[in-house]
Amino acid sequence: MLKKIKVENAVGLKLAHDHTQIIPGKFKGVGFRRGHAVRKSDLPKLLDMGKKEVYVLTLRPGEVHEEDAARRMARAVAGRNLKLSAPHEGKVDFIAKTFGLLKIKVGALRKINKVGGAILSTRHNHSIVRTGDVVAGTRIIPLLIRETKIARVEEIGRRMGPVIELLPIRAKRMGVLVTGSEILEGRIQDRSADIVKGKAEALGSKVTRTAVVADDPSMIAAEIGRMKKAGCQVIVTTGGLSVDPDDVTLAGIRQSGAEVVFYGTPVLPGAMFAYARLGETVILGAPACVVHDPVTALDVFLPRVLADDPVSAEDIALLGHGGLCLRCPVCRYPVCPFGKGG
Repeated sequence: MLKKIKVENAVGLKLAHDHTQIIPGKFKGVGFRRGHAVRKSDLPKLLDMGKKEVYVLTLRPGEVHEEDAARRMARAVAGRNLKLSAPHEGKVDFIAKTFGLLKIKVGALRKINKVGGAILSTRHNHSIVRTGDVVAGTRIIPLLIRETKIARVEEIGRRMGPVIELLPIRAKRMGVLVTGSEILEGRIQDRSADIVKGKAEALGSKVTRTAVVADDPSMIAAEIGRMKKAGCQVIVTTGGLSVDPDDVTLAGIRQSGAEVVFYGTPVLPGAMFAYARLGETVILGAPACVVHDPVTALDVFLPRVLADDPVSAEDIALLGHGGLCLRCPVCRYPVCPFGKGG
C-alpha cells in the first residue's frame, strides 16, 4: 500500500521508490533511492526536485514493488549473452555481452505489452549490436502491481522464450566469386569484390579467396567447388542473377550441387538475392545492385549467416515489412529499420 504524505512529515520514513533529479544540461539520474530514510537535511533538495509530497510504502499480500517486478520480468524474458542491470528508477536494462545479432520474439513481446501495467521495450529484431549496448528495458507503469500480472509475464517467458537473446556474430572464412564475361575479358573493371570484402571485414570476417569467372554455369560450379575445398565457409557470388539470357549464376550454383533455399526476396534493393547451401557452406547470390547501392539484401542476410541464424520461408515473407531502403542522403545503416522485418 502506498501512502502519500507531505515531505516535511516524511523525516525518518523510507521512500517507496527512486526519485529522479534533473539539473538541465548537467545531470539526470537518481536523487534519492528507494528505501532511503528521509533526513531533515534532505528537505531542501527534495523541494528543489519538486517533491512537496512523497510516497512511503507498506506492501500488502499480492502486491509487487516496481523494482522487484522489473527484476522478475527481466529474468523471465532474457536469453543468451545478455547482462541485466540493477534496477534504476524502476527499470532494468538488458546489456549486450558480445558483438552480435539481436533476436526478438515479436509475438511474445506483443503479449507481454498487453498484460497491462508491465512494459518491455527493445531495439528492432535483427539489429547488429556491440558489446555494452543497451538493447532492451523493462519496468512496470505504477509503483506497485498485482502478483498475478508479473506471474503472467513469467508464464509467457517460460512458454515462448527466450523473448530476447543475442547471437554472437562469428568470424568466418569467405570467398567472393565474381561472375561476368565482360569482367573476365577486361572490358570493365570489377568493384564488387572490394565492396563485399569491406562488408565482411566490418563484421569481423575475412575474404580468403577471390575469383572471376565467365558467364558459364560449369565454370561457376567448378569455382564454387574449389572455394569450398579451400575452406571457405561462406561464398558470395556477385552478378548474373536477373532474367537476362547471359545471367546464369543461379544455374551455376545449382550445378555445384548446392540446394537453393530461396531465390528472390521482398527487399529493395536486392530482390534477386539467392541463398543456397552446399553441405555446411553457405552461398549468397548477391545481385548487381551491390555495386551501386550502399545497402542491399546482402547487408540483411550476411550478419544472419555469420551468426548461424537460420532463415525460414516465414522470415523471408516478413522482411517485406521494412524491406524498402529509403536511400537517405546520409546513410546510417544499420541504425535504421531497413531489413529488420519479422
